Amino acid sequence: MAANILLVEDDESLHRGIQFTLQQEGFQVHSAYTLAKALTEITDHHFDLILLDVQLPDGNGFDFCAEVRRNLDIPIIFLTASDQEFDVVRGLDLGGDDYITKPFRLREFVSRIQAVLRRRSAIGREEEKSALMAGNLTLHVTEMRLEKETRDIPLSITEFRLLSLFMSHPRSVMSKDQIIRHVWPDGVEALDDNTVAVNIRRLREKIEDDPQNPKHIQTVRGAGYRWNA
Repeated sequence: MAANILLVEDDESLHRGIQFTLQQEGFQVHSAYTLAKALTEITDHHFDLILLDVQLPDGNGFDFCAEVRRNLDIPIIFLTASDQEFDVVRGLDLGGDDYITKPFRLREFVSRIQAVLRRRSAIGREEEKSALMAGNLTLHVTEMRLEKETRDIPLSITEFRLLSLFMSHPRSVMSKDQIIRHVWPDGVEALDDNTVAVNIRRLREKIEDDPQNPKHIQTVRGAGYRWNA
């Protein structure tokens, strides 16, 4: 069955172009030009993915993402004209699964959508132990849930795949290329140069007692990263 996508974008020309392209690829596309309409669509329909503009006439896409994440686990890709690292990190911290800067090439855009959908589908096929443990961290693989001591730490799909990779290979040095192949297997060509570093930093902020002096995810200069079990 074709994936059902909610497109939330107020630029009519861009909206029509994206909608046409996705429909040509076989996706089902529902349209919303405002956050109010998007909320109505989410209430009335099931979606496999939300494409979410950051600046909309009636509010901010970041705030809308936070609201959605409180109740629903739907992959979200941000669409924005800003490529500032602060905005990228903010979007990922709120639970976004990708962050695409305008203008973008439509073929690359479709590739990144397919990558997010495939990562979500692959989670259910993970053939790993039901739980991975390290110190005060317990990763419940089948539930995609992380516990730190007695607290649940929310993870995005990307964070989950990144953390499960590290915890499954204690003390092994993982190169940037190895990380990309595992975490973004279908979208390697579409990644920005700093994608791995940004996601590593975001994950450290969630799991490390002192993210500036990480004990779990350590940088190995010139080689990559190592999980210090």
